[in-house]
Amino acid sequence: MSGNELREAYLQFFAEKKGHLRLPSFSLIPQDDPTLLLIGAGMAPLKPFFTGKMKPPRTRVTTSQRCVRTGDIENVGRTARHQTFFEMLGNFSFGDYFKGEAIPWAWEFLTEVVELPKDKLWVTVYPDDDEAIEIWKSQPGFPQDHIVKMEDNFWEIGPGPCGPDSEIYIDLGEERGCGSPDCAVGCDCDRYLEIWNLVFTQYDKQEDGSYKNLAHKNIDTGCGLERLASVVQEKKTNFETDLLYPIIEYAAGVAGVTYGEDAEKDISLKVIADHARSMAIMIMDGILPSNEGRGYVLRRILRRAIRHGRMLGIKDKFLEGAVNAAVEIYRGAKDFEELVNKADYIKKVISLEEDRFAATLNQGMELLGAEIEKVKAAGKTALDGEVTFRLYDTFGFPWELTEEILHENGLELDKEGFDKAMDEQRTRARNARAENTRVAVPDLSSIDVSKLTVDEQATAGKVVAIWQDGKLVDEITDGQEAGVILTTTPFYAEGGGQVGDEGILTSEFGHISVSNAKKLPDGTVYHVAYVEEGQLKVGDEVQIAVNKAQKLASARNHTATHLLQAALKKVVGDQISQAGSSVTPERLRFDFTNFEPVTAQQLADVEELVNNEILKGQDVEISHMSLDEAKAAGAMALFSEKYGDVVRVVKVPDFSMELCGGSHVANVGQIGMFKIVSESGVASGVRRIEAITGKAALDYANAKMAVLAEAAGKLKTKEEEVPAQIEKLQGEMKAMQKQLDEVAAMRDKADAAKLIAGLQDINGVNVVCGKTNAGSMDELREVADMTSSKLDTPSVVVLACANDGKVNLVVKATKEANAKGIHAGKIIKEAAAVVGGGGGGRPDMAQAGGKNAEALPQAFDKAVEVIKAQLG
Repeated sequence: MSGNELREAYLQFFAEKKGHLRLPSFSLIPQDDPTLLLIGAGMAPLKPFFTGKMKPPRTRVTTSQRCVRTGDIENVGRTARHQTFFEMLGNFSFGDYFKGEAIPWAWEFLTEVVELPKDKLWVTVYPDDDEAIEIWKSQPGFPQDHIVKMEDNFWEIGPGPCGPDSEIYIDLGEERGCGSPDCAVGCDCDRYLEIWNLVFTQYDKQEDGSYKNLAHKNIDTGCGLERLASVVQEKKTNFETDLLYPIIEYAAGVAGVTYGEDAEKDISLKVIADHARSMAIMIMDGILPSNEGRGYVLRRILRRAIRHGRMLGIKDKFLEGAVNAAVEIYRGAKDFEELVNKADYIKKVISLEEDRFAATLNQGMELLGAEIEKVKAAGKTALDGEVTFRLYDTFGFPWELTEEILHENGLELDKEGFDKAMDEQRTRARNARAENTRVAVPDLSSIDVSKLTVDEQATAGKVVAIWQDGKLVDEITDGQEAGVILTTTPFYAEGGGQVGDEGILTSEFGHISVSNAKKLPDGTVYHVAYVEEGQLKVGDEVQIAVNKAQKLASARNHTATHLLQAALKKVVGDQISQAGSSVTPERLRFDFTNFEPVTAQQLADVEELVNNEILKGQDVEISHMSLDEAKAAGAMALFSEKYGDVVRVVKVPDFSMELCGGSHVANVGQIGMFKIVSESGVASGVRRIEAITGKAALDYANAKMAVLAEAAGKLKTKEEEVPAQIEKLQGEMKAMQKQLDEVAAMRDKADAAKLIAGLQDINGVNVVCGKTNAGSMDELREVADMTSSKLDTPSVVVLACANDGKVNLVVKATKEANAKGIHAGKIIKEAAAVVGGGGGGRPDMAQAGGKNAEALPQAFDKAVEVIKAQLG
C-alpha cells in the first residue's frame, strides 16, 4: 500500500465497516484553544467532545489528523522516526463503544486489512487491566505469550479523565535489534516498533488521588501514518516511505549527491524533506512566516531547511521544487486537495521568505563563524547571549539554529543572556510604539487623494501608499509598523476626542493589524499598521475587518458624552462649557468649566437624566447642513473641533444637538447603561467626569453589588441593613477597645510588679531586666516608665517583648544612674546585637528591634554585663 492508500483504508474501515463519522483533518491552527500553538496530537481538536463542553456530531468519529511538533526538532533526520509534520490516524468513541470493540477492531485492521503477520505483533497492557488482557487473548490467531505488562501503560494528566492504555508493537527482526540477549518489547533499539496506541478513558481522578469510574467511558486510539507506512512498505525509516522519499530524491538531485552514501549528507536530505513537507502544509492551513508564535515555528523550519541545503552545497533557491515534490505526494488525497490548489501560493510565500533569508544568510554565517572562533580561542564553552540576539535581530537567525550550530562545534548557548536581551528589545519596541502616537508622514503630493473614499460598509480596498519614518516604501514585512493609505476605508479616523478604529487588513501574503486610524489636514485617512505575519506591498488588494465590538463601544461612549453635556447644563447650569474630551472603547472622559465641584446629589441627578434618555430608545438623528443653519438651530460645537461650510449635526430629539464628526449609535437604547465613576478637578475652574457605558457599566454595577452581597454575608444581615449593622459594629468596637485599654493598663501594672520582684543591686544601682507581654513598642515604653517610677533611684530598666517573630527592646535609666556612668544607648546596642537587631538612643532612653526571640535570655545577660562595665 502507498501512504495515501493506507490512510484511505484506515478511514474507510472505521467509517464504512464500523459506523464512524469520517471527519476531515482539522486545521493545524487550533480553534478556541489558547493552550495550543499548533495541533500536535490526533485527539487535540476533539478535546471539547472528550471533556463534555461540546456535543460531538456523532459518538463514533474517525480522522487522519495533520500534526506538527517541534520539541525534538534537533533529532529530525538523525533518527528513523522523528518528524516535525506527521499524520495521526485515529478512531474515537465518546461514551459509545469501549475495550470490547476497540481492541478487536485494531487487531482486525492490522491483520486482515493491512495483513501484518500475527506472530510478529506484540501488545503491552497496564498490569491491573485484566479486562484488556482477556480481550487480547481472545483475538483470532493472537500469540498468547505476546502480552507484556508495563506500569507506565496508564494515561493521566493530573485530576480528571484518565485510564489504562494498550500499545501494539511489531517485531521487525533480530537484524534491526541491539544484539542484547535481553532485547524485548520496550527496548530502545529499532527491533520492536510501536505502531498503535489505545487509550481507555474509564476513570475520573479525584483531587485526593483516588479514582472513580466515569459514567461515560471514552476511546482514544492513534496510529502514526508514516510509521505504519514504513512497516507496510518494509522501509527502515519513515523517510524512505513514499510519503517523504520523493522530496529526498529531489533534494539529492539538486545537490548532486546520492542518498545512502554519506551519513551526514543523509541527515541534511532528510531534514529538507521533512521541513519542506511541514512548511507547505502549514502555509496551506493559513500560517505565514513571522517573528512570533506559529509563524515563528514556520520561519524556523524554513530557514533550517535552507541551511541544510547550504550544507549540501546548494547555493541557489531550491525550496519551490521541494514543494512541488510534496504536492505530488498528496495529489488525489482527499484531505490535501487544498495543497494542490494552493501550490502556487505556497511556493510564492516560500520564495519570498527564501529571498529574504538568503540575502543575509552568508553574512550571518560568517559572523557566527568568527564568534565561534573567538569563543574557542578564549577557552570558553558558551557563546554570549548578546551575540545570539544580534544574529536573531539583525540577520533573522532563529536562536535554535544558532544553538544547533554551536552544538556541532562543541559549544553551548548562553540562553539566559539571550532571553534578557530579547526582553529588553521587546520593552524598547513597546515603548517606541507607545510613544509613536503619529507615524511621521512623508510628501504625499504624488497621490491623487481625490479618488480616495471613506465608506463605513467597505470590506476591501487597495494599498495606495506605505511609509516608514517619513519615507515612502514599496513594502513592509512582519514586525514592521508603518502608515498605510487605502483606496477606500471604513475606519473612523481619530478626532473630536474619539480614538480611531482598530481592525485587521488581510492580503494574499500578509496579516496586518491596524491600531489606529488618523486623518491628514486634507482629510485623507491613513492607518497605523503593524505586520504580524507575512508582508504588505503597494498595490496589494486587502480584505478589511474593523473591530466592530470596539467601534460600537466607542460609539456608545461618544453618544453618551453628548447626553452627559446636555444633562450637566440642565442640572448644574448653563455656565457649563466643554474644555476637552476623550472617547475610547473602554470609557469616556469629559472636561468642563465650573468653579466648584459637582455635588454628589447633582451627579446622581445627571446620571438619572442620561439613563432616562437612554430608556426612551430614541433614534439618533444625523444630518448635514450649513454652519449658519446649525447654529441657528441651536447646535453646540464640541471643544477644539474645526468646521467647514457644511457641518455634521448629531441630534437626540428634545435633549441634545451638537456638531460632531464622530461615530455614534443609531439609537440611544444601544448605550444600554450609563454610570459616572469619578468627578475631580484637573485645573483651576476645570472639572472632569469619567464615565462608562454598556457592558462596562453593567460589569461595574455587578462588581459593586457583589462586594455589597459579600459584606452582607459576612455581617449575616440583609444587604439594605449593611450600613446600620456597620454602625452597630463600630459602636461595639469602640466599647471593646475601651475595655482592652483597661485590661492592658492592668496587665502593664502586673508586669511592672512582677519585674520589680527580680530587682538586682549592681554597685548601688537598682537594675531590672525581663520580658513583658506588651503588644507593641509604645506599650513596652509605657511598662518601662511604670516600672521605673516604682523603683528607688538610681535605676536602670531593660525590657523586651516578642510579637509575630519580631523583638522589641527598651532601656530606661534615671539621671542619677547616668551620673554614675550608665548610658542606655550603648547598653541597648550590644543587647540588640544578640537578638539579631540593632538600635540606639540617648543616655537616659533607648530602643531597638531584633528578630531572634529565643536569644532574649542571652541579651539580658549582655545588658547586665555592659551595666557592670559602665559602673566599673
